[in-house]
Amino acid sequence: MFALKKEFDAPGLTFRDDVAIPAIGPRDVLVAVTHAGICGTDRHIYEWDAWSRSRVPLGTTTGHEFVGRVVAVGGAVRRANVGDRVSAEGHIGCGRCEFCRTGEGHVCDEVSIIGIDRDGCFAQYVAVPEENVWPVHPSIPDRYAAILDPLGNAVHTAFAAGVSGKSVLVTGAGIIGLMAIDVARAAGATRVFAVDINPRRLDDALSLGADEVFDARDESWPSQVRKLTGGLGPHALLEMSGAPSAIRQGFAALRNGGTAAMLGIPSAPVAIDWARDVIFKGITIVGVNGRRMFDTWYKTESLLLSGKLDLTPIVTHQFELSQFEEGFRLMQSGEAVKVVLEIPQETPPSAAALNALAVVRR
Repeated sequence: MFALKKEFDAPGLTFRDDVAIPAIGPRDVLVAVTHAGICGTDRHIYEWDAWSRSRVPLGTTTGHEFVGRVVAVGGAVRRANVGDRVSAEGHIGCGRCEFCRTGEGHVCDEVSIIGIDRDGCFAQYVAVPEENVWPVHPSIPDRYAAILDPLGNAVHTAFAAGVSGKSVLVTGAGIIGLMAIDVARAAGATRVFAVDINPRRLDDALSLGADEVFDARDESWPSQVRKLTGGLGPHALLEMSGAPSAIRQGFAALRNGGTAAMLGIPSAPVAIDWARDVIFKGITIVGVNGRRMFDTWYKTESLLLSGKLDLTPIVTHQFELSQFEEGFRLMQSGEAVKVVLEIPQETPPSAAALNALAVVRR
């Protein structure tokens, strides 16, 4: 099959056309991928930064956001059927620990992530456990179904901060930050403010419903936000950037008793004035990791089906898998917000060949 693999200890990915189709175990499904989204994590792997070098094994097929159709199932699979159109939760928990058994599988200590710890979806086929499969509603277009994973990040963050009926500050108008603006609006936020250093992204934020946007390089922006909220500050902070300055300024802007939902990942430890901005303000800080399985998925689907979300400004480009270099280039330059790769299915294997893959993976 075709696949993008991380083969060398250097930037870039390799397009291969001779990769073995994954074998599946008794509780796995094999999905023929039709569309896959490029996300920030994929860009880290493509650029081969320090985090990627420390985490991703060479030889891994990358990618974790996708939609496709089930083409084979293991013998113990009961809910997924051949022909189903599906996406999947990319965080695969152990299924045995206290977190997994109490609905907290998104923070399982032994989590394995497709496209990072195991082979992913930048390929014609991907194998995933049945428990992770998400049936995609027929009303949701492929270009949106392919990015349910990052949209779920935005939904998880917004709902963790309880944005309904509240003023909301989004720091970082990257892909998920822009999605969070859209989600906050759909979830009933009263006013939405966005901060970023990229003028193009601030324009995107306005198109998605932000009431006011601010250049993060202007250090007066926290006081401006507080003035626009009666001198008190916004009720909720959705931190999407991971930038130390944005985190500190976001805390400074947040009102007393507010809630900060933190999704952005800093590249190093961040110093915070805990006494002034956390303790004496009595704020609540919520760490957000991935999506709640599967509470977030139900919320995300409901929001999409409500018609209140507009992802048109988010998915800006689509390319075939072999054109992945152009997709990454546009994301690096800032010309693209979200790129979706279309995966060719030029010579699908026979049903007999696919069924032969339904063996226990070793």
